Amino acid sequence: MIKTTDAPPHLRILAVCWEGGGNVPPTLAAVRALAGRGHDVRLIADDTMRTEAIEAGARFLPWKRAPNRPDRSPESCFVRDWETADPLAGFQRGCERIFVGPAQSHAEDILEALATEPSDILLGTDMLFGSMLAGEIAKIPTALLASNISLWPLPGHPPFGPGFLPARSAADRARDAEVSAMVERLWDGFLPRLNAARAHFGLAPLAHVHEQPLSAGRHLLATSSSFDFPTARLPGRVRYVGPLLEMPSWAHERWTSPPAREVRPRVLVSFSTTNQGQAEVLQRVISGLAGEPVEVVVTLGKALEELRLQSSANVTSLPNAAHDDILTKARAVVTHGGHGTIMRSLSHGVPLVVLPMGRDQNDNAARVDYHGAGLRLDPSVPPPMLGEAVRRVLSEPSFAERAMALGRAIAEEGPGPARLVAEIEDFALRSSRRALSAA
Repeated sequence: MIKTTDAPPHLRILAVCWEGGGNVPPTLAAVRALAGRGHDVRLIADDTMRTEAIEAGARFLPWKRAPNRPDRSPESCFVRDWETADPLAGFQRGCERIFVGPAQSHAEDILEALATEPSDILLGTDMLFGSMLAGEIAKIPTALLASNISLWPLPGHPPFGPGFLPARSAADRARDAEVSAMVERLWDGFLPRLNAARAHFGLAPLAHVHEQPLSAGRHLLATSSSFDFPTARLPGRVRYVGPLLEMPSWAHERWTSPPAREVRPRVLVSFSTTNQGQAEVLQRVISGLAGEPVEVVVTLGKALEELRLQSSANVTSLPNAAHDDILTKARAVVTHGGHGTIMRSLSHGVPLVVLPMGRDQNDNAARVDYHGAGLRLDPSVPPPMLGEAVRRVLSEPSFAERAMALGRAIAEEGPGPARLVAEIEDFALRSSRRALSAA
């Protein structure tokens, strides 16, 4: 791990984000850490993040040409992946509407911000190709922040998306190669749009979409190497910085269990802060736990706070609760498998039952399964099977033991915000030295 220096250079940093739910807290945590270190941080993002960005210490710039959400309602979401049951169609929507399709407009907004006020570092995001493109055009040192595991498979890792475990046989490796080729074809379906944006700025075309992220000098993964699958070698530009667990701004409700209920195991149920069409799954989870001798705490978040769920006497629903208060005495977590929820649960040593619903969740669930820190279920399972899975996680000591061991390993790696700051400062120093030697 790179350590921060006692006297850091004063860096001018332009950070980039988009309103995607789970990617927002890690970006705000990065902004808070960099600003707290004394660096001058500007954040260009959706208007939804304005107040939070300023509170974290950044100067805020809104997207002008690029897509910009005015609020966090489901109606304002551009991707709307819950409208299709096909995960590939959801992925293509994301590429078309946010990740690759608007690359030119994202780049134009970023380049305008850089022209208005110079920066030493561009902190882009692994999901917005326009941020990578802008860094290449401006010839500015560019680091990409991934809010969870790597979107691009690391050596020895299975392809992102299906939730495969690491290959153990020739058949597994053939499977991975076949799916990797399919994923590359899906990405390359958007190559004409990306190359059109590159041509607009006078850049040469690429042969594949995945070549664009290679233009960035650093790729910072806001996850734990202990949580991720092992890899024999890490590409030189890739760094683990650890989880960046910023508390969402709306999670202000503090909660303690009534004493009469504390004799029963507490189970936290959390299914994302953004809409994924999860109401039916959430209801089945509640129904599956209704007859169990457990205390169930359901957290909803802004996108789900209006849900009207059928409940029972052992269930408490909280619209704006902070997870840490609940997790201090929780014995299990039932979740969709968002990276932040999993990392926060493991930091408290709490095992999980994961019902992935798409996005990065299949792959997060695979890692929970790989480490023995919980169970992975299909989100369509009936309520009795959900109750049985929770009983198993509560009754078999190995799940809690593995979750606690993994939580200790993550903690021993060091705090994510400090590691991110150290990586950014090291990257800036090395970039400055290279520029001087080339002059």
